[in-house]
Amino acid sequence: MKTIKSLAVACAILFMTSCDSVKGLNPMSLLTGNTWELASLLGKNLDLSQFAGGLPNLNFGDAGKLTGFAGCNNFNGSFELEGTKLNLDPGAMSRKACPGSGEDDFISALSKVKDLKIGKDKLTLLDGADELMTLIPKK
Repeated sequence: MKTIKSLAVACAILFMTSCDSVKGLNPMSLLTGNTWELASLLGKNLDLSQFAGGLPNLNFGDAGKLTGFAGCNNFNGSFELEGTKLNLDPGAMSRKACPGSGEDDFISALSKVKDLKIGKDKLTLLDGADELMTLIPKK
């Protein structure tokens, strides 16, 4: 019985420590440490035929610099992060003609981003409680 109690206490300590370590992660260091590739858009799986040039991605750089690929065109803009509040501005974009609506849908969703949830392996961009897109580190 004493062993079970000790095991329960150890599990509780491990659980609390794990939660604290996730809370202690710096969102900025997680954002800037990866190239984030689109995994879902507007809560749906991706239709790869809508992204003829490849999957969109985002790169968060130092001093609020945002660069990325929207599925056909590249962009250079900026971002602001305050806590979990996030504002994205794709800024200047190349102007190639693109088949499908994937790029337009991606850029439209970017303009609505107000919040984020981030971990080592997943970035979720939100408009309040509504999920706009999820991204994963590009391999």
